[in-house]
Amino acid sequence: MKKTLLLLLVICFFLSCSSEKEKQKPTVFLTEEQMVDVVTDVHIMEAAITYKKNMNERTEYLKTVGYDTLFAHYGINDSIFKANMVYYYDVEPLTLIRILDSVENRLARMKN
Repeated sequence: MKKTLLLLLVICFFLSCSSEKEKQKPTVFLTEEQMVDVVTDVHIMEAAITYKKNMNERTEYLKTVGYDTLFAHYGINDSIFKANMVYYYDVEPLTLIRILDSVENRLARMKN
């Protein structure tokens, strides 16, 4: 439950600055399967950052380099990720629910 809440908070963060322009299909569109991969890794990154914070360690480097590395792995950047999250949230909310369910299931399998 905590993981789902954290994931939703991350998503809300990325969606908080949406505009009408961003409701159009993004120029670089990520499929549902690609979104599951990226959101899963974003969740893992957020868990690592939270763990370091709880251990009273600095997280600035992990936030900067970690996200840059994560997005580069998928050939995107934070703007592309945000645009896709906004699109799914605003235009295809049922697909976003499926994405989040898939992420949650994948994380549960990883945990086991």
